[in-house]
Amino acid sequence: MALGEAESDTDAAETLTATVIGGSGFTGGELLRLLDGHPNFEIRQATSRSYENKTIGAVHPNLRGRTLRFSDPAELESVDVLFAATPHGVSMERIDAFSEAADTVVDLSADFRLNTQEQYEEWYDGHSSPEYLEKSVYALPERNREKLPGTGLIAAGGCNATATILGLGPLFDSELLTGTEQVIVDVKVGSSEGGAGGGAASSHPERSGIVRPYAPTGHRHEAEIEQEFGISVSFTVHAVDMIRGASATCHVFPEGPVSKKELWSAYRESYADEPFMRIASGGSGVYRYPEPKAIAGTNYGDVGFELDPANKRIVVFSAIDNMMKGSAGQAVHAANIALGLEETAGLAFQGLHPVGAP
Repeated sequence: MALGEAESDTDAAETLTATVIGGSGFTGGELLRLLDGHPNFEIRQATSRSYENKTIGAVHPNLRGRTLRFSDPAELESVDVLFAATPHGVSMERIDAFSEAADTVVDLSADFRLNTQEQYEEWYDGHSSPEYLEKSVYALPERNREKLPGTGLIAAGGCNATATILGLGPLFDSELLTGTEQVIVDVKVGSSEGGAGGGAASSHPERSGIVRPYAPTGHRHEAEIEQEFGISVSFTVHAVDMIRGASATCHVFPEGPVSKKELWSAYRESYADEPFMRIASGGSGVYRYPEPKAIAGTNYGDVGFELDPANKRIVVFSAIDNMMKGSAGQAVHAANIALGLEETAGLAFQGLHPVGAP
């Protein structure tokens, strides 16, 4: 079946077969964990060039005891859903093969997140399969739920962009922002964003104890935020001493006065019915505002806000687990909706408290 022809009326009791491409990476491991516990998916294949014939538990110790072994990514089985957790550039080169192997393709790289070839020329290194861009749907359910049912190509959002979009979305939905305001975003991310391969900057002696600006300007995830809201955003990312998590602090300067009541109304209206969105805005207890530690391992997104009347500023906070809501969890959530499954299926983990650094 060609991309774009996936059925959306899947019976909730039906078992769907799945492949995970790039299953030995951190995000691939999260996909395998989620699909292993999902009531509707059966994992038929997990691929890895580096660990071919090794069990998935040999790479992901939390999955020990599973008999599935990594296979050659060049030899794809026919399945219902294919999840691609590969570096940027791989999926666009192999999308024809992926679409031949599966009715629904869920890509977790940046290869199909943007709408046009021109955007890829500006933000990446071009695109080798631009004919697929108009077929893809940006995965984030809180923004694109209505577009997901029946789609055959789903593009999971970048973790930094996801955290930012979830934080700012209610302000645009309620028209408290129009798109002409100054918006400054500062994101702090954990080391898992660098992937399992890592590099010199990701080694423990170099990473421990840091608050390091690694993308002061021009981060590629800016393109997703600008595409979503039609704005120009000032965006900076810091690497910090945690493993999992992305925390976005957005400084917004509205053109007119905004009250705390209006902010509460905006966020409640946007997220009251969203199963994975929660508001944490100055309440009681230790975790008064969103923190990645509080949602490690979950598909939740926590958002909060404060007013700074003296500086005519709204400060918005949002926190996600970069490998869950920012990647694998978002991908499974979107696939559930696309295939007509219960949208929370396989994503019920509530997290742990207390817990060590994420």
